[in-house]
Amino acid sequence: MLQNNTTTESPLAPIISVRSLWKIFGSNQDEIVNADEGDTDKSEVLQESGDVIALNDVSFDVFPGETFVVMGLSGSGKSTLVRCLLRLIEPSSGEININDDDILLYDAAKLREFRRNEMAMVFQHFGLLPHRNVIDNAAYGLELKGIDKDERYEIAKHMLEKVGLDGWEEARTSELSGGMQQRVGLARALTVDPTILLMDEPFSGLDPLIRRQMREELADLQAELQKTIVFITHDLDEAVTIGDRIAIMRDGRITQLGTPEEIITNPADDFIKEFTRDISQTRVLSVQSIASDLEQVFETTARVSEIIEGMEDTGKEFAFIVDNDNKLLGFIDKEAIEAAGNDAPLKDMDLSVIEPIHESTVIEDVVQLTLDNPYPIPIVDDENILTGLATHDAILQAFAENALQQQSN
Repeated sequence: MLQNNTTTESPLAPIISVRSLWKIFGSNQDEIVNADEGDTDKSEVLQESGDVIALNDVSFDVFPGETFVVMGLSGSGKSTLVRCLLRLIEPSSGEININDDDILLYDAAKLREFRRNEMAMVFQHFGLLPHRNVIDNAAYGLELKGIDKDERYEIAKHMLEKVGLDGWEEARTSELSGGMQQRVGLARALTVDPTILLMDEPFSGLDPLIRRQMREELADLQAELQKTIVFITHDLDEAVTIGDRIAIMRDGRITQLGTPEEIITNPADDFIKEFTRDISQTRVLSVQSIASDLEQVFETTARVSEIIEGMEDTGKEFAFIVDNDNKLLGFIDKEAIEAAGNDAPLKDMDLSVIEPIHESTVIEDVVQLTLDNPYPIPIVDDENILTGLATHDAILQAFAENALQQQSN
């Protein structure tokens, strides 16, 4: 059963749909799966039968282009889960539907084809071939697919450029740092253009600085490529940084599933509350959550006199200008508007620009913009429609409330 999934459903059909997935290591799999006892306790089963429940009735969906993070402590079942998705480990029971096709029904030939074309995996320990150079490692998946050398080298070189390894094609992998080796592993996964990318704690063996850089690079690549990613980690900081949604696992179960904001602001139980206590809410709350009403917003049909009157009434020395669809066009301050004649049409005036922020931007990421700009920051949606304003007072208030919240914890 999927627990605590409070996230709004995607309008797209899921690309991965897992239903009632069990993995039990032991000789009593059928009895445990079919037991009519409600919640099956992992410790009791281990004590009574010696069997280990690695996955306990796990269900979830992953949507196209989503970065779906599965996180938990050691022994929670997260690595078993990702290996079941690729059938490196065979589940005891359940369904794994990829584009409505249950891969647990695949024979060996179809499974091999699926692994070569639909899914690619990036491992924690790189999994590179030490006797091959960088470009041959990156092109290895294409070689297995029978792609000729010139074509696979061209594709591999392109992917190496994307992960920041341009010029390293002929180097031995032993000559590379850990971060560079992981970039080779990522390039190798991407060369086959998989539908789904599985990443099993890929950055956990790297030092903190390189790990942070790799997260940022992955985010940039994802913004460009829009792959469907299932990312495994034990690090909550990593999870909230890169995840669109997070599934937190404990004892083989998903105990909460939601966006980073939902999990940090509304933990499902005391375990998750303790787990998330050191994560600042300003890292996960979007600016839309603190947006002020759209004051001092005028369409291009407004007259200068009307805008000046609005400034005098509100005491504000600025105005945002939108078209008749409420799409942001620019900004004008009191000095510029007073220099124009009262009857001047707004559409003929040169507007200044304050770089808008997307409504999904987290509060922490707009601090520098606030310091650099004396005016509210416009908030827009995907269509550049103005949806609110991020004021200095609202941003400071969010940080103050977060500090009080952390003190109370």
